[in-house]
Amino acid sequence: MEYNTTRESLVLPEYGRNVQMMAEHLLTIPDKANRTEAAKELIAIMINMNPSVRETKDYKQKMWDYLAQLCDFKLDVDFPFPISKPADAEKPERLQYNMNEIRCRHYGYTVERMIQAACDMESSEERDALVHMIANNMKRNYVIWNQKSVTDEIVINDLIRLSKGRLNFASDTRLMNVNVPTTSMPKKVNNFKRQNNNNQARRNNNNKNNNNKKRQN
Repeated sequence: MEYNTTRESLVLPEYGRNVQMMAEHLLTIPDKANRTEAAKELIAIMINMNPSVRETKDYKQKMWDYLAQLCDFKLDVDFPFPISKPADAEKPERLQYNMNEIRCRHYGYTVERMIQAACDMESSEERDALVHMIANNMKRNYVIWNQKSVTDEIVINDLIRLSKGRLNFASDTRLMNVNVPTTSMPKKVNNFKRQNNNNQARRNNNNKNNNNKKRQN
């Protein structure tokens, strides 16, 4: 018996070994016209194996690129599109990680930027409204992160600390109410409990009936 582990690695595992074998068979067809027609049939098979590929842009060109890749770019047919090799593609730039230091992760870096923007504004009603909105957002983020309620005083003190005292609130400031999210019990657990309760009720009824029969006897 021959195992896949002893065979050559698949070029495109998502299309399987049969497709790869059919692609390799194309190289053995001597007539170019027949070889091109067979290649078109194989492209149709590959598309049917992965219908969602039709939703992508220029999917036919990509499929011909895949076929050329399966044949190690040795396939001599009348390609309807210019074939591009993966080695010829430009390498993407290295992704730079965010190195910003977040002082309060439960509030997030965006909140800190908003606080800095408010600090740079001149005193006005618009600034006061922005600061109040930031505080409400901080309270909501705190509750979502910690899964517990928080007082307005804690949030306001954190905002004053993050703004280094440049943002203040009136003593009677009240923030919006934020409810602590509750996780509902899964349906399976509810059904299991309901079934257990029903079984317990049946057992209680049976016990009552048995006791009544004993009294009658």
